[in-house]
Amino acid sequence: MLIGILLAINIVVCLGLIGVVLLQRSEGGALGMGGGNTGFMTARGAGDLLTRITWILFSIFLVISLVLTILTGRMGGESAVDRLDIDSLDTKTLNAPITPVAPVGQTPGTAQPGAIQAPTPSINQPLTSQTAPAQPSAPAPVAGQTPAQ
Repeated sequence: MLIGILLAINIVVCLGLIGVVLLQRSEGGALGMGGGNTGFMTARGAGDLLTRITWILFSIFLVISLVLTILTGRMGGESAVDRLDIDSLDTKTLNAPITPVAPVGQTPGTAQPGAIQAPTPSINQPLTSQTAPAQPSAPAPVAGQTPAQ
């Protein structure tokens, strides 16, 4: 319950921090962007206010993140890495190529009617188009005419 509330507050603070950082004027003038004195405060006063808000939101974000890390560390006891079963991995098959498995009762070269099967190029075959050029066909007869013989 407490972790959920702290996490929600942390997300809101993070979004506020993003917004405040994006409101700040670029000091380097990157991409030709820079603000003029068109704000409700002077440039220096607005900069000081936004800098203070940024530091306050950053401090709150950092403290809540540390508290969440400590609380979740005490609850679970194990980390995600500790739950991995690394000892049972077979190191010989880690880099082996994946071979496609055909459905039961079907050989890899055949397909069911209506099923779409992707072409499977062999390893030694270059990836070029090997389709025959289209042959021109005889024109279709126009309605009312008999085909010439």
